[in-house]
Amino acid sequence: MHNVLDQVDYNTYITSFRQHLKHLFREEYDFNALSLQRDLPADFLAKIMDKKPLAVAIPKLHGGRGVQVKECLGVLSAASYESLALSLMFGINIALFLEPLAKYGNFPVQERIFKQFLEQNAMGGLMITEKAYGSDALNMKTNYQQTEHGYAIQGEKHWQGLSGAADFWLVTARKQTPTGELSRDIDFFVTENSHPDQHIPMVERYNNFGLFAIPYGINKIDVQVPEEQKLQPESTGIKLMLDMLHRSRLQFPGMGLGFIKRLMDESLQHCQQRMVGGAPLLNVDSVKYQLARIQAAFTLCSGMCAFSVQTSGIEHDLATMSIEANSLKALVTDLMQESAQISLQLAGANGYRLDHLAGRAVIDSRPFQIFEGSNEMLYAQIAEGVLKLMRKAKETNLLAFLKQYNRTNLSVPYFAAQVDFNVETGVAQRDLVTLGRMFARMICFQFVLEMEGFNADLVELTRQHMQMDLIMFAGQYASKNHANPIVQYEDQSDWMNFI
Repeated sequence: MHNVLDQVDYNTYITSFRQHLKHLFREEYDFNALSLQRDLPADFLAKIMDKKPLAVAIPKLHGGRGVQVKECLGVLSAASYESLALSLMFGINIALFLEPLAKYGNFPVQERIFKQFLEQNAMGGLMITEKAYGSDALNMKTNYQQTEHGYAIQGEKHWQGLSGAADFWLVTARKQTPTGELSRDIDFFVTENSHPDQHIPMVERYNNFGLFAIPYGINKIDVQVPEEQKLQPESTGIKLMLDMLHRSRLQFPGMGLGFIKRLMDESLQHCQQRMVGGAPLLNVDSVKYQLARIQAAFTLCSGMCAFSVQTSGIEHDLATMSIEANSLKALVTDLMQESAQISLQLAGANGYRLDHLAGRAVIDSRPFQIFEGSNEMLYAQIAEGVLKLMRKAKETNLLAFLKQYNRTNLSVPYFAAQVDFNVETGVAQRDLVTLGRMFARMICFQFVLEMEGFNADLVELTRQHMQMDLIMFAGQYASKNHANPIVQYEDQSDWMNFI
């Protein structure tokens, strides 16, 4: 199968895609008004899809552009410059459907489905989360049994982006044994909504707080799928899931980059034009500090993208890359939310409107800190991973270890004073989260340092902000706060009794 898309070189392709989106979002449609509605209008979405953005995640063999990480991140970034919700829609399709299908799917299934993506603008998503089992995915209750013709799958999933709208789903389930117990491993199945026996209805739609363009809800699963629609793991299904989720987390910077760049561009422009006491807002020292924070976020995110391109292609097995994947996902989403909050603050009262870029950015970026692993959990896992490596190396001093750890050996000399302390065993979970925040910053600053020739002023500005963050977190870690909530707090706690 041959397609015109791979004739166009990538720079031409992405430039024209950016212009296409800018025209649609700012000229042909009033996206500020549209952003207050649920779902993108069908004609608007169809025009976006005219440029075949999802072709970047389809192999050349099937008529796509070849699943190059650089191209996937470029499309995510171009989309998030105009709309974070659109970028997430693409991200779900690319990292949670098309890439796993390209890596683990059976050839005839790939051929049929990729064709529909290219010719009919189909969409796909992933179903893991269940009501009682959010981050605790390994205990999911959706189950399957082998039948004469394939597999019968039953269960319920919720909070899947594109609920009720995707044409295809990757559904996770556990095998039911003859005794009725569920196996520990997890398997993945492709379902096709246009087949009545594979249709997954959304039985309740959620009134999501932001990301209005994306439908979320409760999905009831009672389907029969043919044998060929089961993904083929290289070893276990759990490893397949880790490989897929780590690859997805390594692509978050693609969504983050365009989003943060747009906030940076708009905030810089606003602060140059807005006059306060006869001088531009940009002259105010605290404003300079806030703008520099967004620029540090942009720089870190750029480094993350460069790292992702080198490491996260589907030819790599990412199942064991949890420290790096979790560092990128948790830090970039924190930076997205912080940049949105700063942007809203700088915009003043106007920023608080739901149809203002900054107001919408705050609401739309907030769930990124929760989904695909809540950030506190990921930071704790980063710290556990690093401390495990330290125990293996029989090293208790953080600085000594980080100097020889290949993810921090270049960056840690800049922050030696902040990490020159010993970490003993039995660290409280709240302190693991703090350590994880520190590790993520040093790891991601190293990605910036590894980009030879990147803007030196941006690198220096980022170093200063990272040093400030690390001083703050080191202080937090040293404070050994162990305050716990008081459940029965009513006793002696009404201030009126003390006057």
